[in-house]
Amino acid sequence: MTTQPPPSHPKTPRELGFRMPAEWHPHTATWLAWPKDPETFVERVPQAEAAFLKIIAALAPNEIVNLLVDDETAERAVRARFAFPGAENVRFVRLETVDSWIRDYGPNFLIDDRGRLAYNDWIFNAWGDKYDSLKHDDAIPKLLEPILGVPRFEPGIVMEGGAIDVNGAGAVLTTEQCLLNPNRNPHLSREDIEHNLRDYLNASKVIWLGEGIVGDDTDGHVDDIARFVDERTIVCAVEDDPADENYKLLQDNLERLRRATDVEGRPFRVVQLPMPGVVQGRDGRLPASYANFLIANAVVLAPVFDHPNDARAVQILQSLFPTRRVTPVPASDLVWGMGTVHCLSQQQPVP
Repeated sequence: MTTQPPPSHPKTPRELGFRMPAEWHPHTATWLAWPKDPETFVERVPQAEAAFLKIIAALAPNEIVNLLVDDETAERAVRARFAFPGAENVRFVRLETVDSWIRDYGPNFLIDDRGRLAYNDWIFNAWGDKYDSLKHDDAIPKLLEPILGVPRFEPGIVMEGGAIDVNGAGAVLTTEQCLLNPNRNPHLSREDIEHNLRDYLNASKVIWLGEGIVGDDTDGHVDDIARFVDERTIVCAVEDDPADENYKLLQDNLERLRRATDVEGRPFRVVQLPMPGVVQGRDGRLPASYANFLIANAVVLAPVFDHPNDARAVQILQSLFPTRRVTPVPASDLVWGMGTVHCLSQQQPVP
C-alpha cells in the first residue's frame, strides 16, 4: 500500500467520469468499525460485538473485511475471537474511532470505466449537530487517504451515507426530512442539493421521499425506508397496522415511489417490505427496520428483531436476491445504537 496520498482533484467526480455504483456491484471489501462505545450500545456492547462477529463471519469467505480498531490491543482481542472460514480475509486498520456507524462518516466509494477507485469525503456533523463527541469521526476518510491511495473528493457539504441509495443507472433515493433539514446545509436549496448529488455521485435523477421512520435520530435516513435491489426494483418499508405511528408516513413514501420513474421515464417495480413492529428503547421507540440490510458479494445480511415478521421479511429479500444467501443478523441489541446492519457497514466496490 502507498504511504503518500495522491494529488487532489479540483474537478468533480462527474467531470472525471467517476460514479457511485449500486451496492450489488461486486465488492473488493466491506468496511466496519469495531463497536465499543457504551454510550451508543447502552449495556449492550457484548451483544453488539457478537453481532459484529456474525457479520464478519458471513462476509469474510467472499470478500475482504477491513475492520477499524483503535489500537494493537483491540486488534489482538478481536482476532482471538475469530473461528470461522475466511478469517484470513479480515484486515485490521488501526484508526481510533468514537462510534461504529461508518456508513455515515466513512468513505463514499466511486468507480469509473477505466478501472479506477476514488471516494467522496462528505462533512459529517453527527446527524445535525446532535452529538458533539461523535464529530471526531469526520476525520476518518481523510486519515484513510494514505492507506487507500486513491483520489479523495471533498464536496464541502454535510451528507451521510445512510441518506442516499443509488441504482447504478443514474437514479438516487433520498428524503426531504434529511437532506432538506436546516441542521445539515441550511444555505442550500433543493436544487443545490440535487446539483451536488449529480456532481459527486454522477446521478442524473433524484427521487425524493418524505419522512423516515419514527425514532430515527438521523432525521429520516433512506436506508431505513426504501432501497434499490436492482436497477428497476425498489423495496419499500410499509407498516401493516393503521394505528401505528409509522403507517401514514410510510404510505406516503410508497405512493411517491409508485409515481416515480427511472432516468428513461419508466416506472419502477415497488415491492413492499413489512416492519418489525415497535422496538422500545430506554428513551422511546427505536428505528427498527428490515430495510437496513447490506448487499454483499454472496450474501445479503438482513436485520431481524425477534418479531413474527422476521421470516416474512427474509423470504421477500431472498426472492429478490436468488443468487445470494439472505443471512439474518439479530439486531434487537444493535438498534439500541440507533441503527443496524447497513448503518454500520460501507462497501468498497471493485473498480
